[in-house]
Amino acid sequence: MNKQSTAKIRCNACPVLCYIADGQSGACDRYGNRAGNLVRLDPLVILEQSAEKGGNAVPFMSKEEWSGELLRPDRKFVTAIGAGTTYPDYKPAPFIVSSKHGDVDVITVVTEGIFSYCGVKLKIDTDRHLGPERNLVRAGGEPIGHVTTGEYGSQMLSLGGVNHLTHGSKTEGRATCKALLDLCNRNPVELTVDDGATVIVEAGKPPIINGRVEERMRVGCGSATIGMFAKQWHKLVDDVVVVDDHITGVMSEHQAGKVLNVLPSGIKIKGRKSTPGRYFHVAEPGAGWGGTNVNDPLKILGDFDKVHAKPGQTLLMVSTTGEQAAYFILDEQLKPVEHEPPAEIKATIDRIQENCEPAFCSVLFIGGAGGSLRAGVTENPVMLTRSIKSLLTRVTCGGAPVFVWPGGGITFMVDVTQMPKNSFGYVPTPAIVAPIEFTLRRSDYEALGGHIGSAIPLEQAILLAGHQNKMTIDTFQIDG
Repeated sequence: MNKQSTAKIRCNACPVLCYIADGQSGACDRYGNRAGNLVRLDPLVILEQSAEKGGNAVPFMSKEEWSGELLRPDRKFVTAIGAGTTYPDYKPAPFIVSSKHGDVDVITVVTEGIFSYCGVKLKIDTDRHLGPERNLVRAGGEPIGHVTTGEYGSQMLSLGGVNHLTHGSKTEGRATCKALLDLCNRNPVELTVDDGATVIVEAGKPPIINGRVEERMRVGCGSATIGMFAKQWHKLVDDVVVVDDHITGVMSEHQAGKVLNVLPSGIKIKGRKSTPGRYFHVAEPGAGWGGTNVNDPLKILGDFDKVHAKPGQTLLMVSTTGEQAAYFILDEQLKPVEHEPPAEIKATIDRIQENCEPAFCSVLFIGGAGGSLRAGVTENPVMLTRSIKSLLTRVTCGGAPVFVWPGGGITFMVDVTQMPKNSFGYVPTPAIVAPIEFTLRRSDYEALGGHIGSAIPLEQAILLAGHQNKMTIDTFQIDG
């Protein structure tokens, strides 16, 4: 903190270097001026581990003798949420905490990183077509990402990244930063896809697509559905078609049907045949049956083969979620006529729906921990990278486990629902501020040239956070 006048102080927590008047906060709302002191406004978050893995959440209910403490010092973990940053980069991390894990001396380095190189990988459980791959995704009309390759039962979006944050217009950067911040803090965000859908996404909640709440994701592709339920359909219906934008299944042609001695039905599918009973591209993508653009399933059928088809023959057509289903009987001209399905057939449709998992939105924050952040851990940043790759250093994000990508650098990914809510902040450069912790043996920290002289005991770190930085301290209960 540098006092510039009696009225304002200058914040040096990020490259913006705000001048803040008494009683006001900086542009990020994370730091403020309180009577001439630079104050961190967000609370420092401490994870309190339950006394037993998966067991009691309060210490006096554990099997061990209780000393009267509300928080057990040996089961507390200081996260980087609310810790502050290393800016201007050369200084040690805000908290380098020394503690014991059993008989092992452990160091946890705690800092909030300023991430310009970051984004969100968004998994939306739905069969509905959100938009063509590579099409732009927008928030508030500004481009913030694109549609990427779909996965089994889910549509995938890639949002953010340094190009959207810094390379476009100021409006684009701000819109991208706001959308990422809201998504990571588990708030709802409305997104639109060029030539596609409008979707409201919120981590851990069902997606709302074009105003409709999605309830379930597919049980499998059309072929997999045939494999799972052919035995239940056998002898109840002559043939079954599971309509799917990707792989439509036909029971009488499928290997599962062959094993059960299902007779050929003479059915014709308008699609590109793959292996027996599996058809690609029966229709265009859309919001209809099985993620196709058809609302009448008969549109994917050609005329029945008179050699094998017979009047009175029955046909069930169903989607991969069981949401759409229709039961047909062939008339004298071998034309399918819709009828009310028998109770036994309805039960199999219900079984499909029962086996569909609930549809959710998954938000994974992905960030690259660069040289400046690593300098807060050690004077030789590459040593931290090597320690992580050698599995000597454990990386967490707000206490949550992360996946560290192989290859160069420290590129990590974390499920935001595993973190305390509102773990993320921002700076108006624009960039996302995310917590990151590095935990390792004290001896390994000394070996990588860490700032061991700045290490303080866990209890002192908690007191320091509450006193010198004028922080409040939140506890967040976890099990295990």
